[in-house]
Order: sequence, then C-alpha cells, then structure tokens
Amino acid sequence: MRAYEDWVVEAESKGLKISSVVLQNQIEELELSGEALFDRMGNNLKVMRESVKIGLSGKRRSASGLVGGDAAKVEEHRKSGSTLIGEVMSGVIAKALAVAEVNASMGRIVAAPTAGSCGVLPAVLFTLEEIFHSDEKELLSALFTAAGLGIIITERANVSGAEGGCQAEIGSAAAMSAAAAVELAGGSPRQTAHGAAIALKSMLGLVCDPVAGLVEVPCVKRNATGAMIALTAAEMALAGVKSAIPIDEVIDTMAEIGHQMSCSLKETAQGGLAATPTGRKIRADFL
Repeated sequence: MRAYEDWVVEAESKGLKISSVVLQNQIEELELSGEALFDRMGNNLKVMRESVKIGLSGKRRSASGLVGGDAAKVEEHRKSGSTLIGEVMSGVIAKALAVAEVNASMGRIVAAPTAGSCGVLPAVLFTLEEIFHSDEKELLSALFTAAGLGIIITERANVSGAEGGCQAEIGSAAAMSAAAAVELAGGSPRQTAHGAAIALKSMLGLVCDPVAGLVEVPCVKRNATGAMIALTAAEMALAGVKSAIPIDEVIDTMAEIGHQMSCSLKETAQGGLAATPTGRKIRADFL
C-alpha cells in the first residue's frame, strides 16, 4: 500500500515538488506522456472554471428547489463591502457554493474527488490564482498534488460517502485542497503533508446525511465550509504549524471511523439531518 510519506521523502531527496513526483508516477502507471497528462488535467481545470462562472450567475436551480442562487447571494454580499470575513474568504465561499449548485442542478462539474465535494478544490485553486496571479501550469501542478493525495486516500481508505460518511467526501476534498494550496503558495513537500493532515483531522467523523437522499442539503453548504477548512489548514502549515499525527495515519483513522459508523449515517438518508422533522417533511413533499 502506498503512503504519502513516501512521496514526501522522494520529493525532498530529489529537490522536487509533490506534483512532479505524482506526475512521474502517473506517467509510469498510465503509460502516457507528461504532455498528455497535462492536457487531461487542463480539461479538468477548464470545466472547474466554467462551473464556477455558471454557478455564480445564480441562474441554476435543482429539480427539488432546495438548491440554487446562494452562491450569487454570497457573491453580491462580498461585492457590497459589508462582508464579515473579507472579500477573499467570502469569495471562497461563493465559488464553492457555485460549483456545488451546478452539480445539484445536473450541470457539468469535475468530481474532486466526488460530485458531492466538487466545489472545494475549485474554490481554493481559483482564490489562490487571484491572490498569487498564478499561471495555468502552476494551477495544473497544484491539481496533480491534490490528485496524488486523492490516490493515496482511495487506496488506504475511500472517498465514498456511502462507505465512509461525509468525512470521506468533503474531508478528502479539504485535505487535497490544503495540499494543493500549500504547494501553490510555495510551501515544501513536508508542509503539504501537514496541511492535508490538519484539514482531514478537522473533519473526522463527519456523517453523510443527505436530506431526502439528495446531494443538496447539507452537502452544498459543506463544500463552502470544507474550502475554508482547507485554507485554514494550509495557512497553519505554511506558518510552520505541524500535525502531530502524520497524514497517512490520519487517512487510516478516517477509514476505521468509517467502518465503525452506523449505516444510517452513510448516505442512506436514514439518520442525521435527514431524520429531523423538517428533513422528513422535505422528503415527503419531494416524493
């Protein structure tokens, strides 16, 4: 079983970024050229960018009527200058909601790592693009770092809400985004590991309880909070804050928690918020 620590050690020993190690690994495993892989990732980045734009327009609504328009509300509030947390952080929330709303309305998104967690990574990447004026190659490299961690999580645990709860979806997305953010901000391979670990630790035990069985409530808003946790974790890692528990052990712990979690809290819509009086009423009205 692969470990993220192995990639960190390799990157440190060769003076490389995590993204370079991941890219070489994928070149060998998939038997594709680096150019071909960058082209693939470029298409993913394009779809992410389009989904942010579409979601921020406020024109998309889900079939249930539960989701749609909130991203535009947050964006309008951000532009008004009255935001509590500043325009940058408010923008993160708006972008994350935007992509998740496009997903809920059956639009085109990139599962990163899942459809239910699709808004976290784009929100983080495009926010940092604005801050650092990153070029496309830098963004694509950050995506390879995120993808590399996603590979490790999939092998050591899973990214499925039905298997591991929302910690496996939004938690994994937050960890992947934190690692990508650290690299994009100029952090070391070791710091990407600390950022990812801090992010994932913060979401351990999060249940998957979609109201009416739809990937809408509370899923969409969790994308926004997941993106904020990712940036918080990245900020700490870049400042030199370390995770006492290594990322691979945090991933293994997530898997174990998922095994212990009741099936009613793993995407079955039988527990959690889905089982509240309002949650049951929404289900009855929708069905």
